[in-house]
Amino acid sequence: MIVQRVILNSRPGKNGNPVAENFRVEEVHLPGNINEGQVQARTLYLSVDPYMVDPKLVDGHLSYFLGAIGMPGLTSLIGIQEKGHVTAGSNQTMVVSGAAGACGSLAGQIGHLMGCSRVVGICGTHEKCLLLTSELGFDAAINYKKENVAEQLRELCPAGVDIYFDNVGGDISNTVICQMNQNSHIILCGQISQYNKDVPYPPPLSPAAEAIQKERNITRERFLVLNYKDKFESGILQLSQWFKEGKLKIKETMINGIENMGAAFQSMMTGGNIGKQIVCISEETSLQSL
Repeated sequence: MIVQRVILNSRPGKNGNPVAENFRVEEVHLPGNINEGQVQARTLYLSVDPYMVDPKLVDGHLSYFLGAIGMPGLTSLIGIQEKGHVTAGSNQTMVVSGAAGACGSLAGQIGHLMGCSRVVGICGTHEKCLLLTSELGFDAAINYKKENVAEQLRELCPAGVDIYFDNVGGDISNTVICQMNQNSHIILCGQISQYNKDVPYPPPLSPAAEAIQKERNITRERFLVLNYKDKFESGILQLSQWFKEGKLKIKETMINGIENMGAAFQSMMTGGNIGKQIVCISEETSLQSL
């Protein structure tokens, strides 16, 4: 079988604009038979973006494009921008559930950067709570497996909750909503506690939480980052700038070997990761040829 591939033929130069001649198309032969353990894929579309494969945006950490400087980072940033209604200087309190995960660990930091005066994270281990407060700038953290979430929220959010970055749904979210202020906002990022249940999306709230949501005019709208593609380029540049300035700390949980993909996914779904869960397929991360 003869297929075509695009090769980087030359670079445009330090201050030059890319031209078509920087790329070339060549034909290569692929075996006609697919052997056991192989996969043949047909490419239908390729994305062409102004920020593709630029290691300088992440100081050479290419895996960051899968996390903080990629879709999870954009989800956190754009979610807060579009659904959080943060107003700098207005003493708003943000609560983040799943706060040590790929989106949550970024959302809390971004909340501060955008003007929230207080950010409280909810997660499932003492180690994660300590990470949030000692390294990621959260003002406080609650271990929902060991502490009473409602009591801790009353103590740690004395002025109530203005913005809730919701990654988990279920009982934790019902508890947070019951302590939210009038005209506050829920950023509906994820509902990981409900994904393996046969319920609609977004999942229904408890009757008490639903009544409070309506009574206090709390917004809870489905958020899909792919609806904001026009904001991707500026978002990537903003995340990159914060990272380079040391304002955005990035955490990853790295597992080596494609054979461990299933275990990595299971770990992520049960809260075993801190930050973005990454599976490293190849350790050849030299940027000399880029």
